[in-house]
Amino acid sequence: MKKISPGEAIIGTNNLTIGDFWSWAYSDVLSNINRSVFAEFIVGTCLGVIDKPRVEWDAYDLRYGDKNIEVKASAYIQSWNHESSSQIRFDISKKIPWYAETNTYEKEPRRSADCYVFCLYKGRDPNKESMLNLGNWVFYVIATARIDRELGAQKSVGLSTIETMSDPASHEVLKARIDETLTTQS
Repeated sequence: MKKISPGEAIIGTNNLTIGDFWSWAYSDVLSNINRSVFAEFIVGTCLGVIDKPRVEWDAYDLRYGDKNIEVKASAYIQSWNHESSSQIRFDISKKIPWYAETNTYEKEPRRSADCYVFCLYKGRDPNKESMLNLGNWVFYVIATARIDRELGAQKSVGLSTIETMSDPASHEVLKARIDETLTTQS
């Protein structure tokens, strides 16, 4: 599969492009699904690994050299009306991995990435702050071996636990933090 240019025409329409579709379908970057994919894009951009299209349902989110990266996203606010800030939680459950490249499954559930990048959109007012401003994001990087050792079979983790396991990082230093974590694998 190859990447499509935003200017690619949708044949049979009145000058519509795939970019028009993307704008219509995915402008709500705050929604849970789009926010997660956007977080993968941010991390992938920092690592320089967005040369190929995203693979839905693969065993991991990003391939970085010979390492696998899992990206999780959360936010205090949501697309829909809500009365208070959302509780920050991230899914870390073990899953039966499916590998897109070989179309194979493993037999037992596990965490198939080498490290996790937890991405928190910290904005609290959608009328004043933008998800497209990377200064409104903070990132936490934790080796999967450490998650397995300290959190075991736990299915989700809250921000307070994440903060005890990793210092926050801005997008400017995210690649260095990932490199350091993958090197030490603690």
